[in-house]
Amino acid sequence: MSTQDLASTYPAHLARMQSLAERALERGGFAHLLVPSGTIHYHLFDDRDYPYAVNPQFKAWAPLVRNPGSWLVYTPGERPKILYLQPYDYWHVVPDAPSGYWVEHFDVVVIRTPEEALQHLPAEAGRCAILGEASSAVGDYTPNNPAAVVNYLEYHRAVKTDYEIAMMRRATEHGVRAHRAAERAFRAGASEFGIHLAYCQAARQDANDLPYGNIVGLNEHAAVLHYTERDRVPPREIRSFLIDAGASHDGYACDITRTHAYDTTGEFQQLIEQVDAAELRICDRVRAGTDYADVHLHAHLEMATILHQAGIVDMAPESMVETGVSAKFFPHGIGHYIGLQVHDVGGFLASEEGGRIEPPAGHPYLRLTRRLEPGAVVTIEPGIYFAELLMKELAEGEHAGAVNWDRVDALRPYGGIRIEDEVVCTDGDPVNMTREGFAALD
Repeated sequence: MSTQDLASTYPAHLARMQSLAERALERGGFAHLLVPSGTIHYHLFDDRDYPYAVNPQFKAWAPLVRNPGSWLVYTPGERPKILYLQPYDYWHVVPDAPSGYWVEHFDVVVIRTPEEALQHLPAEAGRCAILGEASSAVGDYTPNNPAAVVNYLEYHRAVKTDYEIAMMRRATEHGVRAHRAAERAFRAGASEFGIHLAYCQAARQDANDLPYGNIVGLNEHAAVLHYTERDRVPPREIRSFLIDAGASHDGYACDITRTHAYDTTGEFQQLIEQVDAAELRICDRVRAGTDYADVHLHAHLEMATILHQAGIVDMAPESMVETGVSAKFFPHGIGHYIGLQVHDVGGFLASEEGGRIEPPAGHPYLRLTRRLEPGAVVTIEPGIYFAELLMKELAEGEHAGAVNWDRVDALRPYGGIRIEDEVVCTDGDPVNMTREGFAALD
């Protein structure tokens, strides 16, 4: 995807952002939309700053992710305006002058201090919907985050424009390249920390540039869903490797998980292949009009079938799902929206006005409960884990007798399996951006 492709799709994206903003402002009774980019925060009792994270409501308009103290100003019927903070500073690198395919669509005003924004904001602060964190306030312009505006915008964030999907494809290109490097490091005997460094090098992104902290787990560590310790020394015997790691491109994220067996001919490798095949079948269910909660429940049936066929649990797959046994091995949700944020917003919203669609009973960690629409981008990430705490709960429960504990004990040292792709819902067949990204490297 070239810069020319982004330039050609950006105007339609910006037009949609303006249209959504106009309707959101009307619903909330406001005349202007103001979105600060965010500020730098400091550690308590220290002058050390946290990594800056741009306001997602700001980067939705323009690919600016390193400009704290800037503002987006939009008044219906007028050109959108960017107040671009370019401070006089010899301690830090000053942001370059605004440039690129997006600039011609804005009135760009360079400011030298955050307070200088006051000269260019609408006259009446009370008529502005201001979306951001409280620390972004200047003068009387304090973020108010009106629910009518935020809910409307976040509800419609579920559907991505062609420009946004192109940006996510770029992020995926970085991610799949780095995943290949991580697998090579694993097979060369690197530590978790060494694999992480290899990943960052291949992605050409520092840990602070990545959309979330890399999960890099060898052996039993793969059973910890959000394992981020990263041992500096590799284990004596390397058996398995699970990596959940993404990449960013101008504010958009990718989210990819892969599991590898060191012995590519053994039993754990066969289990990985079974989960991988099931994951592709689940991806095919990402279709317009489908209730995502149904995708989640079907994923449980797929994982339960694997557990039954592998001789791990002697129960009918349907019974495993109904009794919650499958949830002991597959405790997380099947996925979530992704875009400007890894866990993109709006997953529970019942409508443009708000309200919440709860997950199915017994499945509290599902992050998306809406019906899928063309343009939605979701992750599909089934897994089978042998986590100590969950296995203990299962062993103490009423269905312990249905579990082949010798098989579980044999698989505990491998930790677990998860496979995750990003899938675009369309008017027809789903598009698997992750698989396409890996195929482009072959």
